[in-house]
This record gives sequence, structure tokens and C-alpha cells, in this order.
Amino acid sequence: MSVRPARPVALLAASILAAAGIGFGASSASAVTTAGERSVAAECATDVHADEATAGRSPNAKDPHDVSPAQAKAMEAQLSKALAAKGLTRGPSGEARKPGGGGAFTPTAIKVHWHTITDGSKGVLSSSEISSQINVLNSAYSGSGFSFTLATTTTTNNASWYNGLDYGSSAERAMKSALHTGTNADLNIYSADLAGGLLGWATFPKARVSDMDGVVILDESLPGGSASPYNKGDTATHEVGHWLNLYHTFQGGCSDTAGDYVSDTPAEASPASGCPTGRDTCTLPGLDPIRNFMDYTTDDCMDHFSTGQKSRMQAAWVAYRA
Repeated sequence: MSVRPARPVALLAASILAAAGIGFGASSASAVTTAGERSVAAECATDVHADEATAGRSPNAKDPHDVSPAQAKAMEAQLSKALAAKGLTRGPSGEARKPGGGGAFTPTAIKVHWHTITDGSKGVLSSSEISSQINVLNSAYSGSGFSFTLATTTTTNNASWYNGLDYGSSAERAMKSALHTGTNADLNIYSADLAGGLLGWATFPKARVSDMDGVVILDESLPGGSASPYNKGDTATHEVGHWLNLYHTFQGGCSDTAGDYVSDTPAEASPASGCPTGRDTCTLPGLDPIRNFMDYTTDDCMDHFSTGQKSRMQAAWVAYRA
């Protein structure tokens, strides 16, 4: 996972990297909080990926579960292998290409299965609140080829799932095992009161999804929630980006060879917080992409995906979820 000053990043499920033969050393995740920032949470490069925290986050804190360059490289190999298995290749912008040329992606409406977890009256969401979050996703992903349609909703009163839900926990596994529905192409979103000030986490795509697939978000990060300045719905935007195979913009630091595997996002040494105009942490061309949805800035600051990120999401969709 990656930690964003005001938004949690998803844990990559171990199954993804395990399939690639990648292991992780033991480390303990920690959240660092500072006034006015979001706490930094750990992000695991396996199947689940945990993101930023609400109380405050320090961009200087070390995320013990960030995806290493070697792990990212192995994941890229898996993506190319999955496309090749379908007779496809990667184009110059990372897009999926058919033999002889031509794009392989077609615009897609993603079915969303929303799971509201509560503890009595705590965590209850109205239909309008959920609809507002779906609207935020559709606005953020406009022009990407993806749209989102609410297919089903469930509400589950379970205090042990709601209070302090943590990524990789037995509570998360029990919750998802009971509630997950649909196929690789269906997006399951779970809302609860998360542990450690986390804002959310998500899974990266893979050839065979398990019940753990999906996105978990802090209920108060929805539009109008109390997790200001992360209460305009872009925690879900960020986490769905991971679900569609995007790394953070600061993945790989100031690397000009790999980084986030997107050519049009300028290199960034570390996650940004707040909305730091003119931030430039690398000597490579371009200012830090602080307004990109895959950085760690506030909801007010973030406003776009790059063209390359859109191509990457589309390629991963064709490879894993179509």
C-alpha cells in the first residue's frame, strides 16, 4: 500500500506477487500523524494495498509495504504475459493492441456492488450518499473509457467488522468472504470505520480474483463526510485506480527507467501532502504531479488521470477483468 497524507492506499494482495514468485520481508506497518496531514499507512505489494490515513499523514514516513522496483517489474511481466495469452501486445503508450494494430479496449460500464458495514446507527449511509460517491467516480474517470453503475447494495450490522477494520485482518477476510459478489469485472466497495486512521485500501488486478478483491474505504471519506480535507470522495477514486492497476505517481522515486510505468507522469521522489504548488523533487523534466489522483494530496487538489494512466488501466482491464 502507499500512504497518502490524507488518503490511504490499498494493499496489493499477496496472491498477485506470489504468482510472480515475489516474497516480502517481515516488517511492521505504522501510521505517522502530524497536525493538518493524514497519517501514513502501510501498503502491501501482494493482494491488498492499504492507503492514507485521516488523522494526518507525513509524506516523510517510510511505508514498509511499498512495491519495490523488483516487485513492480515482476507485476509488469505478469501483465504482459496476461495480454500475450489473449494474443495482444502493448503499444507505445502502454495500451493493449490487437495483432496488426488497433486498440483492444472498448468503453466499459463497471458494475459496483456497495457493502455498507455498520455498528448500529454508526456507519449508516443513505442512498443519496452512495449515489454521490458513484457520481464522483464517474466524474473522475470521465474520458478514461470507464464508467460506474451501482448494481447492488447491502447493509450489514456487525460491530467487529465496522470498528477499526484493518487490512489483512481476520475481520476483513470474514467480511469479504461473506459479502463479495460478481466476477473479475465487478467492483466490490466496502465502507467502514477503519483502523489506524486509514482512508482505504484496494487490490491490484490479477488473472483469478478471490473474495478479497475490491476496495475498502473509510465511510467518512464519502462526499460530505467528516474526514476533511479528504471528504469529497476521492479516496475511492484513488483506490479504484489501484484496482485498475495504477501505481502511485511516486512509485520508483526519481527513476527514469520504470517508476510508475506511465511515461507521462513526471518523476516524483516522495508522496506529496496538502497541495504544494511548484513542488519539484526530481531533476528529471516536469514538476511533481501533485494534482494527479494517484498522489497523496487532498481531495481539493487532485483532479485528473494522465493519458498514459488511462491507457494502462485499459490494458489491465483487457488483460485481467474483461
